[in-house]
Amino acid sequence: MSSPFTLAVTGQSLIHHDVRQVRDDGFAAIKALIKQADIAFTNFETTVFGRHGGWPMKGSYFGCSAPFVLDALKDIGFNTLALSNNHAFDLGPPGVLSTLEEVAERGFLHAGIGVDATDAGRPGMKTFGTRRVALVAMDAGPGPATMYAADATDRRPARPGVNGLDVSRRFAVEPAVFASLSGIQDIFQSSPMERGNYAQPHDPPDLQSADEIDFYGTVFCRAPENRRRILVDEASLQRHLSAIRRAAAEGAFVIAYLHHHHWEPNWREVPSWVQAFARACIDAGAGMFVSHGAPVLQPIEIYRGAPIFFGLGNFLFHLDEGEVVWSAPDVWKSVVATCRFDADARLRSIDLHPVVIGGENLDADNYHERIVPVPAPEGLAARMIEDLAIRSKAHGVSIAFVERFGRITAEISA
Repeated sequence: MSSPFTLAVTGQSLIHHDVRQVRDDGFAAIKALIKQADIAFTNFETTVFGRHGGWPMKGSYFGCSAPFVLDALKDIGFNTLALSNNHAFDLGPPGVLSTLEEVAERGFLHAGIGVDATDAGRPGMKTFGTRRVALVAMDAGPGPATMYAADATDRRPARPGVNGLDVSRRFAVEPAVFASLSGIQDIFQSSPMERGNYAQPHDPPDLQSADEIDFYGTVFCRAPENRRRILVDEASLQRHLSAIRRAAAEGAFVIAYLHHHHWEPNWREVPSWVQAFARACIDAGAGMFVSHGAPVLQPIEIYRGAPIFFGLGNFLFHLDEGEVVWSAPDVWKSVVATCRFDADARLRSIDLHPVVIGGENLDADNYHERIVPVPAPEGLAARMIEDLAIRSKAHGVSIAFVERFGRITAEISA
Protein backbone atom coordinates (compact mmCIF):
# COMPACT_ATOMS: atom_id res chain seq x y z
CA MET A 1 0.00 0.00 0.00
CA SER A 2 1.56 3.30 -1.11
CA SER A 3 1.75 6.29 1.22
CA PRO A 4 1.39 10.04 0.66
CA PHE A 5 4.63 11.62 -0.54
CA THR A 6 6.25 14.97 -1.20
CA LEU A 7 8.27 15.88 -4.27
CA ALA A 8 10.50 18.96 -4.33
CA VAL A 9 11.62 20.43 -7.64
CA THR A 10 14.07 23.28 -8.18
CA GLY A 11 15.71 25.29 -10.90
CA GLN A 12 18.61 23.77 -12.79
CA SER A 13 21.93 23.14 -11.06
CA LEU A 14 24.86 24.42 -13.08
CA ILE A 15 27.40 23.53 -10.41
CA HIS A 16 31.19 23.76 -10.41
CA HIS A 17 31.95 24.67 -6.77
CA ASP A 18 31.87 22.39 -3.74
CA VAL A 19 28.98 24.08 -1.94
CA ARG A 20 29.39 21.74 1.04
CA GLN A 21 31.99 24.25 2.18
CA VAL A 22 29.47 27.12 2.31
CA ARG A 23 28.39 28.13 5.80
CA ASP A 24 25.30 30.28 5.43
CA ASP A 25 22.12 30.17 7.52
CA GLY A 26 19.94 30.95 4.50
CA PHE A 27 21.45 28.16 2.44
CA ALA A 28 21.09 25.81 5.41
CA ALA A 29 17.38 26.65 5.50
CA ILE A 30 17.02 25.82 1.80
CA LYS A 31 18.83 22.51 2.31
CA ALA A 32 16.55 21.67 5.25
CA LEU A 33 13.51 22.37 3.06
CA ILE A 34 14.74 20.08 0.27
CA LYS A 35 15.72 17.29 2.68
CA GLN A 36 12.16 17.18 4.02
CA ALA A 37 10.92 15.89 0.64
CA ASP A 38 10.72 12.20 -0.16
CA ILE A 39 11.86 12.90 -3.73
CA ALA A 40 14.05 15.92 -4.52
CA PHE A 41 14.70 16.73 -8.18
CA THR A 42 17.02 19.01 -10.12
CA ASN A 43 18.64 19.09 -13.53
CA PHE A 44 22.39 18.39 -13.44
CA GLU A 45 23.45 21.14 -15.84
CA THR A 46 27.02 20.00 -16.50
CA THR A 47 29.07 16.91 -17.29
CA VAL A 48 31.59 15.06 -15.15
CA PHE A 49 35.29 15.11 -15.94
CA GLY A 50 36.05 11.71 -14.49
CA ARG A 51 37.73 8.38 -15.17
CA HIS A 52 36.90 8.34 -18.89
CA GLY A 53 38.37 11.79 -19.53
CA GLY A 54 37.15 13.73 -22.54
CA TRP A 55 37.87 17.02 -24.30
CA PRO A 56 35.94 20.25 -24.90
CA MET A 57 33.40 19.84 -27.69
CA LYS A 58 32.64 23.55 -28.03
CA GLY A 59 34.26 26.92 -27.46
CA SER A 60 31.89 29.29 -25.67
CA TYR A 61 29.46 28.17 -22.95
CA PHE A 62 31.58 25.13 -22.22
CA GLY A 63 31.37 23.56 -18.77
CA CYS A 64 32.46 20.45 -16.94
CA SER A 65 32.74 19.60 -13.25
CA ALA A 66 34.68 17.32 -10.95
CA PRO A 67 32.80 14.33 -9.48
CA PHE A 68 32.60 15.97 -6.04
CA VAL A 69 29.77 18.23 -7.24
CA LEU A 70 27.50 15.17 -7.15
CA ASP A 71 28.38 14.72 -3.48
CA ALA A 72 27.49 18.37 -2.98
CA LEU A 73 24.09 17.86 -4.61
CA LYS A 74 23.50 14.82 -2.42
CA ASP A 75 24.43 16.90 0.62
CA ILE A 76 21.78 19.46 -0.35
CA GLY A 77 19.23 16.66 -0.35
CA PHE A 78 18.76 15.82 -4.02
CA ASN A 79 18.16 12.17 -4.92
CA THR A 80 16.82 12.56 -8.48
CA LEU A 81 18.71 14.08 -11.43
CA ALA A 82 17.82 14.81 -15.04
CA LEU A 83 20.98 14.56 -17.14
CA SER A 84 19.65 15.63 -20.55
CA ASN A 85 20.76 19.16 -21.39
CA ASN A 86 23.06 21.25 -23.58
CA HIS A 87 26.08 20.70 -21.29
CA ALA A 88 25.78 16.92 -21.05
CA PHE A 89 27.99 16.43 -24.12
CA ASP A 90 30.54 19.17 -23.39
CA LEU A 91 33.26 16.52 -22.95
CA GLY A 92 31.93 14.23 -25.67
CA PRO A 93 31.16 10.52 -25.14
CA PRO A 94 33.81 10.15 -22.40
CA GLY A 95 32.02 12.76 -20.31
CA VAL A 96 28.72 10.93 -20.79
CA LEU A 97 30.31 7.68 -19.61
CA SER A 98 31.92 9.34 -16.58
CA THR A 99 28.68 11.07 -15.63
CA LEU A 100 26.71 7.83 -15.85
CA GLU A 101 29.29 6.04 -13.75
CA GLU A 102 29.54 8.69 -11.02
CA VAL A 103 25.79 9.28 -10.79
CA ALA A 104 25.04 5.56 -10.53
CA GLU A 105 27.73 5.10 -7.90
CA ARG A 106 25.90 7.59 -5.66
CA GLY A 107 22.50 6.00 -6.11
CA PHE A 108 20.67 8.88 -7.81
CA LEU A 109 17.53 8.20 -9.77
CA HIS A 110 18.60 9.53 -13.15
CA ALA A 111 17.77 9.55 -16.85
CA GLY A 112 18.49 11.45 -20.05
CA ILE A 113 21.86 10.18 -21.28
CA GLY A 114 23.14 6.71 -22.15
CA VAL A 115 25.70 4.53 -23.87
CA ASP A 116 23.46 4.49 -26.95
CA ALA A 117 20.03 5.79 -27.99
CA THR A 118 18.15 2.86 -26.48
CA ASP A 119 19.89 3.31 -23.15
CA ALA A 120 19.50 7.10 -23.18
CA GLY A 121 15.75 6.82 -23.83
CA ARG A 122 15.19 4.29 -21.07
CA PRO A 123 13.30 5.66 -18.03
CA GLY A 124 15.21 5.74 -14.78
CA MET A 125 13.39 3.80 -12.06
CA LYS A 126 13.78 3.80 -8.29
CA THR A 127 11.66 3.14 -5.21
CA PHE A 128 11.47 5.77 -2.48
CA GLY A 129 9.79 4.33 0.59
CA THR A 130 6.74 2.64 -0.86
CA ARG A 131 6.57 4.79 -3.99
CA ARG A 132 8.01 3.62 -7.31
CA VAL A 133 9.19 6.63 -9.32
CA ALA A 134 10.25 6.83 -12.97
CA LEU A 135 12.07 9.65 -14.74
CA VAL A 136 11.95 10.21 -18.50
CA ALA A 137 14.35 13.00 -19.49
CA MET A 138 14.83 14.58 -22.93
CA ASP A 139 16.62 17.45 -24.63
CA ALA A 140 15.24 19.30 -27.66
CA GLY A 141 18.31 21.38 -28.48
CA PRO A 142 19.21 23.20 -30.55
CA GLY A 143 22.48 21.31 -30.64
CA PRO A 144 24.69 19.39 -33.06
CA ALA A 145 23.43 15.97 -34.09
CA THR A 146 26.59 14.42 -32.68
CA MET A 147 25.58 15.22 -29.09
CA TYR A 148 22.62 12.86 -29.26
CA ALA A 149 22.98 9.16 -28.51
CA ALA A 150 22.86 6.71 -31.41
CA ASP A 151 22.42 2.95 -31.57
CA ALA A 152 24.92 0.77 -33.41
CA THR A 153 24.35 -0.38 -36.98
CA ASP A 154 26.19 -2.84 -39.18
CA ARG A 155 28.57 -0.10 -40.29
CA ARG A 156 28.57 2.34 -37.35
CA PRO A 157 29.33 1.77 -33.66
CA ALA A 158 27.00 3.14 -31.00
CA ARG A 159 27.49 6.71 -29.79
CA PRO A 160 27.03 7.62 -26.10
CA GLY A 161 25.06 10.82 -25.79
CA VAL A 162 21.86 12.61 -24.89
CA ASN A 163 18.25 11.45 -25.24
CA GLY A 164 16.95 13.77 -27.95
CA LEU A 165 13.47 15.01 -28.77
CA ASP A 166 13.68 15.81 -32.48
CA VAL A 167 12.33 19.24 -33.40
CA SER A 168 12.79 21.55 -36.38
CA ARG A 169 12.60 25.31 -36.75
CA ARG A 170 10.44 27.00 -39.37
CA PHE A 171 10.49 30.78 -39.76
CA ALA A 172 7.45 32.27 -41.48
CA VAL A 173 8.39 35.63 -43.04
CA GLU A 174 6.61 38.31 -45.00
CA PRO A 175 7.12 38.32 -48.80
CA ALA A 176 9.57 41.24 -48.72
CA VAL A 177 11.81 39.45 -46.21
CA PHE A 178 11.55 36.20 -48.18
CA ALA A 179 12.61 38.01 -51.37
CA SER A 180 15.57 39.56 -49.55
CA LEU A 181 16.79 36.14 -48.36
CA SER A 182 16.40 34.69 -51.85
CA GLY A 183 18.35 37.63 -53.23
CA ILE A 184 21.24 36.98 -50.85
CA GLN A 185 21.48 33.39 -52.03
CA ASP A 186 21.38 34.55 -55.66
CA ILE A 187 24.22 37.03 -55.02
CA PHE A 188 26.46 34.31 -53.66
CA GLN A 189 25.25 31.76 -56.22
CA SER A 190 24.19 29.42 -53.46
CA SER A 191 23.30 25.94 -54.70
CA PRO A 192 22.29 22.63 -53.14
CA MET A 193 25.76 21.28 -53.88
CA GLU A 194 27.45 24.24 -52.18
CA ARG A 195 25.19 23.94 -49.14
CA GLY A 196 25.94 20.20 -49.08
CA ASN A 197 29.58 20.97 -48.33
CA TYR A 198 28.48 22.36 -44.99
CA ALA A 199 25.69 19.86 -44.37
CA GLN A 200 24.92 18.61 -40.90
CA PRO A 201 22.74 15.58 -40.04
CA HIS A 202 19.95 17.79 -38.69
CA ASP A 203 19.80 20.06 -41.75
CA PRO A 204 16.37 20.24 -43.43
CA PRO A 205 15.58 17.95 -46.37
CA ASP A 206 15.47 19.22 -49.94
CA LEU A 207 12.51 21.55 -50.35
CA GLN A 208 9.99 21.27 -53.16
CA SER A 209 7.83 24.37 -52.64
CA ALA A 210 8.67 27.76 -54.15
CA ASP A 211 7.34 29.26 -50.92
CA GLU A 212 10.16 27.72 -48.85
CA ILE A 213 13.86 28.40 -48.87
CA ASP A 214 16.70 26.55 -47.15
CA PHE A 215 18.82 29.49 -46.02
CA TYR A 216 22.05 27.73 -45.03
CA GLY A 217 20.36 25.19 -42.78
CA THR A 218 17.33 27.18 -41.61
CA VAL A 219 13.99 26.98 -43.42
CA PHE A 220 12.09 30.19 -44.14
CA CYS A 221 8.54 30.06 -45.46
CA ARG A 222 6.79 32.85 -47.37
CA ALA A 223 3.76 33.88 -45.29
CA PRO A 224 1.45 36.85 -44.59
CA GLU A 225 3.19 37.62 -41.28
CA ASN A 226 6.47 36.98 -39.49
CA ARG A 227 6.33 34.07 -37.07
CA ARG A 228 8.69 31.49 -35.60
CA ARG A 229 7.49 27.90 -35.25
CA ILE A 230 9.00 24.81 -33.64
CA LEU A 231 7.74 21.51 -35.05
CA VAL A 232 8.06 18.31 -33.03
CA ASP A 233 8.87 15.24 -35.08
CA GLU A 234 5.95 12.84 -34.73
CA ALA A 235 8.00 9.63 -34.59
CA SER A 236 10.30 11.09 -31.93
CA LEU A 237 7.30 12.34 -29.95
CA GLN A 238 5.62 8.94 -29.97
CA ARG A 239 8.84 7.21 -28.93
CA HIS A 240 9.08 9.33 -25.79
CA LEU A 241 5.37 9.13 -25.02
CA SER A 242 5.61 5.34 -25.28
CA ALA A 243 8.38 5.35 -22.66
CA ILE A 244 6.12 7.33 -20.35
CA ARG A 245 3.19 4.99 -20.97
CA ARG A 246 5.27 1.91 -20.23
CA ALA A 247 6.61 3.33 -16.98
CA ALA A 248 3.13 4.42 -15.87
CA ALA A 249 1.73 0.99 -16.77
CA GLU A 250 4.29 -0.55 -14.43
CA GLY A 251 2.77 1.43 -11.58
CA ALA A 252 5.42 4.15 -11.37
CA PHE A 253 4.83 7.81 -10.70
CA VAL A 254 6.40 9.35 -13.81
CA ILE A 255 8.31 12.63 -13.94
CA ALA A 256 8.65 13.86 -17.53
CA TYR A 257 11.53 16.25 -18.08
CA LEU A 258 12.41 18.46 -21.07
CA HIS A 259 15.43 20.69 -21.55
CA HIS A 260 15.47 23.10 -24.49
CA HIS A 261 16.79 26.45 -25.71
CA HIS A 262 14.05 27.24 -28.23
CA TRP A 263 12.99 30.26 -26.20
CA GLU A 264 10.55 33.00 -26.95
CA PRO A 265 12.08 36.49 -27.44
CA ASN A 266 10.74 37.19 -23.96
CA TRP A 267 12.32 34.32 -22.00
CA ARG A 268 9.58 34.51 -19.37
CA GLU A 269 6.90 33.37 -21.83
CA VAL A 270 6.01 29.72 -22.51
CA PRO A 271 6.41 28.57 -26.13
CA SER A 272 3.14 27.11 -27.39
CA TRP A 273 4.83 23.92 -28.58
CA VAL A 274 6.17 23.27 -25.06
CA GLN A 275 2.70 23.64 -23.57
CA ALA A 276 1.34 21.13 -26.10
CA PHE A 277 4.21 18.73 -25.45
CA ALA A 278 3.81 18.98 -21.67
CA ARG A 279 0.12 18.15 -21.92
CA ALA A 280 0.86 15.21 -24.20
CA CYS A 281 3.24 13.84 -21.56
CA ILE A 282 0.54 14.13 -18.89
CA ASP A 283 -2.00 12.49 -21.21
CA ALA A 284 0.47 9.61 -21.66
CA GLY A 285 0.60 9.02 -17.91
CA ALA A 286 3.16 11.40 -16.42
CA GLY A 287 2.30 12.69 -12.96
CA MET A 288 4.49 15.78 -13.34
CA PHE A 289 6.21 17.74 -16.11
CA VAL A 290 9.33 19.83 -15.47
CA SER A 291 11.36 21.92 -17.90
CA HIS A 292 14.52 24.00 -17.82
CA GLY A 293 16.59 25.84 -20.37
CA ALA A 294 15.58 29.49 -20.26
CA PRO A 295 17.42 30.70 -17.15
CA VAL A 296 14.33 32.41 -15.69
CA LEU A 297 11.19 31.45 -13.81
CA GLN A 298 8.23 30.70 -16.10
CA PRO A 299 4.51 30.14 -15.35
CA ILE A 300 2.97 27.06 -13.76
CA GLU A 301 -0.01 25.08 -15.02
CA ILE A 302 -2.16 22.33 -13.49
CA TYR A 303 -3.39 19.98 -16.20
CA ARG A 304 -5.63 17.02 -15.39
CA GLY A 305 -4.51 17.34 -11.78
CA ALA A 306 -0.80 17.19 -12.61
CA PRO A 307 1.67 20.06 -12.12
CA ILE A 308 3.49 21.50 -15.12
CA PHE A 309 6.55 23.61 -14.36
CA PHE A 310 7.34 25.22 -17.70
CA GLY A 311 10.59 26.71 -16.44
CA LEU A 312 12.08 26.88 -12.95
CA GLY A 313 15.11 28.98 -13.85
CA ASN A 314 18.27 28.42 -11.81
CA PHE A 315 18.96 26.88 -8.42
CA LEU A 316 22.76 26.84 -8.74
CA PHE A 317 24.35 28.91 -11.52
CA HIS A 318 28.13 29.01 -11.24
CA LEU A 319 29.67 31.40 -13.75
CA ASP A 320 33.13 32.64 -14.56
CA GLU A 321 33.93 36.31 -14.37
CA GLY A 322 33.15 37.94 -17.69
CA GLU A 323 29.94 36.05 -18.48
CA VAL A 324 27.94 39.27 -18.22
CA VAL A 325 25.22 38.01 -20.57
CA TRP A 326 23.67 36.30 -17.52
CA SER A 327 23.79 39.29 -15.17
CA ALA A 328 20.07 40.22 -15.42
CA PRO A 329 18.24 40.08 -12.04
CA ASP A 330 15.64 37.53 -13.21
CA VAL A 331 18.42 34.97 -13.81
CA TRP A 332 19.05 34.81 -10.04
CA LYS A 333 15.45 34.40 -8.86
CA SER A 334 13.53 31.13 -8.62
CA VAL A 335 11.43 28.95 -6.32
CA VAL A 336 11.73 25.62 -4.57
CA ALA A 337 8.40 23.93 -5.30
CA THR A 338 7.24 21.35 -2.75
CA CYS A 339 4.41 19.24 -4.18
CA ARG A 340 2.30 17.12 -1.85
CA PHE A 341 0.58 14.02 -3.20
CA ASP A 342 -1.84 11.65 -1.48
CA ALA A 343 -1.50 7.86 -1.34
CA ASP A 344 -3.14 7.60 -4.79
CA ALA A 345 -0.55 10.03 -6.24
CA ARG A 346 -3.12 12.80 -6.58
CA LEU A 347 -1.74 16.29 -6.15
CA ARG A 348 -3.04 18.04 -3.03
CA SER A 349 -1.00 21.25 -2.84
CA ILE A 350 2.13 23.04 -4.02
CA ASP A 351 4.19 25.39 -1.85
CA LEU A 352 6.46 27.78 -3.73
CA HIS A 353 9.39 29.05 -1.68
CA PRO A 354 11.09 32.04 -3.38
CA VAL A 355 14.89 31.91 -3.46
CA VAL A 356 17.61 34.21 -4.76
CA ILE A 357 21.10 33.06 -5.65
CA GLY A 358 23.71 35.04 -3.78
CA GLY A 359 21.41 37.32 -1.80
CA GLU A 360 18.91 40.07 -2.48
CA ASN A 361 21.24 42.72 -3.98
CA LEU A 362 20.54 41.61 -7.54
CA ASP A 363 21.95 44.74 -9.16
CA ALA A 364 25.46 44.13 -7.81
CA ASP A 365 28.09 43.24 -10.39
CA ASN A 366 29.18 40.07 -8.58
CA TYR A 367 27.30 37.44 -10.57
CA HIS A 368 30.35 35.15 -10.68
CA GLU A 369 30.39 35.15 -6.87
CA ARG A 370 26.76 34.11 -6.50
CA ILE A 371 27.30 30.55 -5.32
CA VAL A 372 24.25 29.36 -3.35
CA PRO A 373 20.52 30.13 -3.13
CA VAL A 374 19.02 31.65 0.02
CA PRO A 375 15.40 32.48 0.95
CA ALA A 376 14.21 35.70 -0.64
CA PRO A 377 13.48 38.46 1.90
CA GLU A 378 9.77 38.89 2.58
CA GLY A 379 9.27 41.96 0.39
CA LEU A 380 11.08 40.46 -2.57
CA ALA A 381 9.38 37.10 -1.98
CA ALA A 382 5.96 38.76 -2.15
CA ARG A 383 6.85 40.52 -5.41
CA MET A 384 8.20 37.32 -6.93
CA ILE A 385 5.07 35.35 -6.07
CA GLU A 386 2.80 38.16 -7.26
CA ASP A 387 4.64 38.25 -10.60
CA LEU A 388 4.47 34.46 -10.96
CA ALA A 389 0.78 34.49 -10.01
CA ILE A 390 -0.04 37.04 -12.70
CA ARG A 391 1.69 35.00 -15.38
CA SER A 392 0.34 31.65 -14.15
CA LYS A 393 -3.22 32.99 -14.10
CA ALA A 394 -3.13 32.92 -17.90
CA HIS A 395 -2.64 29.13 -17.54
CA GLY A 396 -5.59 28.75 -15.17
CA VAL A 397 -3.60 28.67 -11.92
CA SER A 398 -4.15 30.84 -8.84
CA ILE A 399 -1.29 31.36 -6.41
CA ALA A 400 -1.81 32.83 -2.95
CA PHE A 401 0.98 34.42 -0.89
CA VAL A 402 0.98 32.87 2.59
CA GLU A 403 3.66 33.24 5.25
CA ARG A 404 6.48 34.28 2.85
CA PHE A 405 5.73 31.62 0.22
CA GLY A 406 3.19 30.93 -2.50
CA ARG A 407 0.57 28.19 -2.32
CA ILE A 408 -1.51 26.48 -5.00
CA THR A 409 -4.56 24.49 -3.95
CA ALA A 410 -7.75 25.71 -5.60
CA GLU A 411 -7.46 24.18 -9.10
CA ILE A 412 -5.96 20.84 -8.14
CA SER A 413 -9.18 18.89 -7.66
CA ALA A 414 -10.41 19.87 -11.14
